[in-house]
Amino acid sequence: MNLDNFNNLIDKSSTILLIQADNPDGDSLASCLALESIFATLNKSVIMYCGVEVPTYLRHIEGWDRVVHEIPKNFDLSIIIDCSSLTLLETMQKNGEISWVKSKPSVILDHHSTKPTIDFASDVINLLLSSTGELIYKISSENNWEVSQQSAYYLAVSILSDTLGLTTESVTDKTFLTMSELVKRGINLAKIDENRRKSNKKSLEIVKYKAKLLDRIDTSIDKRVATIDIPWPEIEKYSHEYNPPMLVMDEMRMINDVLVVIAFKTYPDGKITAKIRTNFGVKIADKLAEHFGGGGHQYASGFKIQGTKDFNEAKLECIKKAITMLDEGNFETL
Repeated sequence: MNLDNFNNLIDKSSTILLIQADNPDGDSLASCLALESIFATLNKSVIMYCGVEVPTYLRHIEGWDRVVHEIPKNFDLSIIIDCSSLTLLETMQKNGEISWVKSKPSVILDHHSTKPTIDFASDVINLLLSSTGELIYKISSENNWEVSQQSAYYLAVSILSDTLGLTTESVTDKTFLTMSELVKRGINLAKIDENRRKSNKKSLEIVKYKAKLLDRIDTSIDKRVATIDIPWPEIEKYSHEYNPPMLVMDEMRMINDVLVVIAFKTYPDGKITAKIRTNFGVKIADKLAEHFGGGGHQYASGFKIQGTKDFNEAKLECIKKAITMLDEGNFETL
């Protein structure tokens, strides 16, 4: 990992813009907050941006309310966090703010295996690690940047979020060593998990909606692919409280014989988005998403289609592609 260009850009910058994709998660948000804290020790001013509102279930992470929803005109460098796909920066493209980002130096910090499609970034640091939080800790260690207890808290939240509590296959011995170093800085992992559990409490309305979603789960003829469709009225009604796909995707993965889970969302302008999850050993989620211009992890990924295809056509193509990839058998199953 050559950090010379990245460090040079940091040194020359007074104000740094941290950008999350339009689908923020615990890793992206906590990583932004960690960098905000770390850069403060370097006397840098930091602005955190996301094109959408921070979801309610992430608001247990202290500092979420410092994220802004407009690109400022005065900054020296942008760092795109936990994202390397241009399609996930739709909001800033729609409102024209992306021109401000393109006019300044930009760097990608990501941990996915997907090939970046953001062509204006001058540098890409995308080591295949458990999370962007682990990547930031590695960069901080190599640069001898101070990681305070506050920074360590955010990095721990990031890592725990993207590894489902250190249980995913992306976790390595280095991940545990990183967590050990964070704990040495006074981080209470039990308290972090307690806060997460509190934030995951749901209203009765959401629980009843989840029951409806569970009743709508469909599977392919061979039972290996499970899908759920979420139309715009439900997105509009429930997303402010909880992201609908995340209510049922774990249960979908528990269905007998199911290896791939796909949650589709449809929007009034014809846009289609999909979240993809696979069961252990089935390492095809990233490649399946890449087929549609998206990307992500081997086990968790997503894509977006900008109104160029009929929904039923796109859904059928996605299911068929998943089945084809499963038939190729380049994976292990338990």
